[in-house]
Amino acid sequence: MRKGILLTVASATLLASLTACGDSSSDDGSGTGSDGATPRIGVILPDSKSSARWETADRKYLAEAFEAAGVEYDIQNAQGDKQDFQTIADQMITNGVNVLMIVNLDSGTGKAVLEKAKSQGVATIDYDRLTLGGSAQYYVSFDNTEVGRLQGEGLAACLEEKGVEQPLVATLNGSPTDNNALLFAEGYNGVLDPKYDAGEYTKGPDQSVPDWDNAEATTIFEQMLTSEPGINGVLAANDGLGNAAIAVLRKQNRNGEVPVTGQDATVQGLQNILAGDQCMTVYKAVKKEAEAAVRLAVSLARGEEAETNATVHDPEGDREVPSVLESPEAIFRDNVKDVVEDGYVTKEELCTGEYAALCEEAGIN
Repeated sequence: MRKGILLTVASATLLASLTACGDSSSDDGSGTGSDGATPRIGVILPDSKSSARWETADRKYLAEAFEAAGVEYDIQNAQGDKQDFQTIADQMITNGVNVLMIVNLDSGTGKAVLEKAKSQGVATIDYDRLTLGGSAQYYVSFDNTEVGRLQGEGLAACLEEKGVEQPLVATLNGSPTDNNALLFAEGYNGVLDPKYDAGEYTKGPDQSVPDWDNAEATTIFEQMLTSEPGINGVLAANDGLGNAAIAVLRKQNRNGEVPVTGQDATVQGLQNILAGDQCMTVYKAVKKEAEAAVRLAVSLARGEEAETNATVHDPEGDREVPSVLESPEAIFRDNVKDVVEDGYVTKEELCTGEYAALCEEAGIN
């Protein structure tokens, strides 16, 4: 497996100078570009199928931060189509964006878009996923190896709670073209591999899911369970893949019996946790990630150097990328309320129907 990103957290923290710029009409010129014009920033999201977060969270929080900064913006979603991704980028560049922020579909496509933007004098930011071999000036994400570590430790805790001896663990990895998926795997394999080596756990089927496709994950897990009926733990790299495994287990009346992990703290994932069908998820405060990205984008548009709190090594480009990395949080049934209290999901959307009583039991009022 190709080596993922190496993280080095720098001593610097985000400074007050990184706060969002004010309205473009302010006397000191904040909110305007280096030429006095209002900055225009383009954002390309990857899809809405791999995770609900791109449309339910990232779009909303990015738009709110852009509005607060008083800048013009254009947020579009490529819906998993590489050609559309490139077309959207070309249109944004033609329409005069000062900064282009992308969540790549794969590093090859992302690299081409970033190079095109650079050739046209447009500043660039990798949002959430680093484009390997790319040229983005900044990278904003979470500590993704830590995300994976939380998943591995979460699964281990749930298996211990179930009292399963020498559990057979299956793994549904994310897309092999997403560098984040490699980092998640580094994190959870760092927890699970020593247990396999010591004979505490048995390593079961381990497969990547192309494009994080949930339907394909269902097929893959059905095949896993057919070949290894004794699977009693599932490391699923996000909530969508976890739900795919749960749906298969439900058909065999084994949901709740087999611990399943996740990531993204989606409404569906949290409901699965409340119902006892999912062991845990990883909450990533997208609002903080989006706000940090907008601060960087506005600084770039104004021709200013922005403060970061980390550097990330791009092994293919052999360069250190100035970065802002946020911290993830493990979510189990007893702290699902943290996600609600943070405003990431609302009680109204989470606690519907049969989940109302479960929310009350979990202290979500």
